[in-house]
Amino acid sequence: MSELISGNRVLTDAEMAIAVNKAASGFQKMGVKAGDCVALMMRNDFPFIIASIAAGQLGAYVTPVNWHYTPAETKYILNDCGARFLVVHTDLLPQIEGSVHADMTVMVVETPAEIAAAYKISDLPVSLPESYLKWDLWLEEQDPNGVEEKLAPASMIYTSGTTGHPKGVKRHPPTAETIVRRLESVIAGFGLDPQLGYVVLMNGPMYHTAPNGYGIHACKNGGKIIFEAKFDPEEMLQLIEQHKVTHMHIVPTMFSRLLKLPENIRNKYDVSSLQFIVHGAAPCPAEIKKAMIDWWGPVINEYYGGTETGLISVLNSADALTRPGTVGKQMIRREVRVFGDDGQELEPNEIGDIYVDVPEGSDFTYHGNDQKRTDISHEGMVTLGDMGYKDEEGFIYLCDRRNDMVISGGVNIYPAEIELALSQMPIVKDCAVFGIPHEDFGETLCSYVELEDGETADPFDIQGFLKDKLASYKIPRIIKFSKNLPREDSGKIFKRKLRAPYWEESGRKI
Repeated sequence: MSELISGNRVLTDAEMAIAVNKAASGFQKMGVKAGDCVALMMRNDFPFIIASIAAGQLGAYVTPVNWHYTPAETKYILNDCGARFLVVHTDLLPQIEGSVHADMTVMVVETPAEIAAAYKISDLPVSLPESYLKWDLWLEEQDPNGVEEKLAPASMIYTSGTTGHPKGVKRHPPTAETIVRRLESVIAGFGLDPQLGYVVLMNGPMYHTAPNGYGIHACKNGGKIIFEAKFDPEEMLQLIEQHKVTHMHIVPTMFSRLLKLPENIRNKYDVSSLQFIVHGAAPCPAEIKKAMIDWWGPVINEYYGGTETGLISVLNSADALTRPGTVGKQMIRREVRVFGDDGQELEPNEIGDIYVDVPEGSDFTYHGNDQKRTDISHEGMVTLGDMGYKDEEGFIYLCDRRNDMVISGGVNIYPAEIELALSQMPIVKDCAVFGIPHEDFGETLCSYVELEDGETADPFDIQGFLKDKLASYKIPRIIKFSKNLPREDSGKIFKRKLRAPYWEESGRKI
């Protein structure tokens, strides 16, 4: 087990081991068994880790619930996963209103001071329903001798998707070999080698797949884990220096915010301890990647993967600099193939649907919906919905999501290419490009642009900048400005929220 640090609180590795044993004993006493589901609705906190590892020792699945969800969204997840137990932070109790059924036990964790301060939480419930248990009091009463451990299944994460309700990705029960392969993947993709040790800074929300897997593996395999309650660029640098952080999983938007710090602030902190920084979840512009490598050294790594597939490819700093835009080569024991619309495999550099093998022992289904698992399959492989190509050397390049691809007048247009070009405009902070209905062409391009603080522009400025970089048919005809684009904590922009109104007005679904 690991030592955990959050604000002024410290949980030693010995205390952590005892807490996990007690939680596992308590869950077992309350009837949790292999295949059951324990739901967690918390920000990154000690009980999140303790409950996750403890439930896994019983062979139970853990379902983290996005704490941004409304009560209706929360209710759907809790009902769909069939959670028998829910562990929740005190301040999030209003979001589970109407979600608790008669067979569900709710355990309430007091929201820690550092999290309350970071999120400006002051209005906490004074009293709890009588049926709710207080986590700390419950844990104290449990047997510290633990349970006879089973092989822990992967967490059942719900993918946000582009349409409809989220889908729970449920892996088949693991084997001993599955566990070994999983550790190999973690070492290769995340650099978390338990033989070498590490100091991890965690600030990505663990209801997301990658931060969840990263955080749980880091905690189970030793080392020191520091939680940053909420990402702040200067605080992150301060924590790196203070704790001599070696490893982190972060997202590209954090790179951008770090690079926007004044040079004297960036140079104020010692980051020489960093050894392996990994990012994924959203595209990272090549110039941002290069600037970070220039600052932190060749310790920046990238991965491509998904909730269904796990890690698929990895990319180191050297290859990122010489092959801008690639997400690396397929990992050992993985296979990536590209297929055209006719189902035939394509030649190098031809754009098509990217499919990846499902490693033996890591197969999955969508909880309660096997058909959706069948729908994404082809020749024994699965797709995450990404389009792209492989070059002659096997490097993988992503063009866009198939659901994001725009077909205008019969021509395929990839919004990611336009977003990359637009991100190079100095006054542009962020942007999203997508297709909206058009009477003649079927679809036309629309772009939402968020400008840097204090900057102004009109649509003609944006179109003029793109004129020398893209073919005319790739330049958005409709450009709107927004001060705050809707964004997930993973760094992905919620395009669905931006484009849905246009399609609803036309009476068509996206």
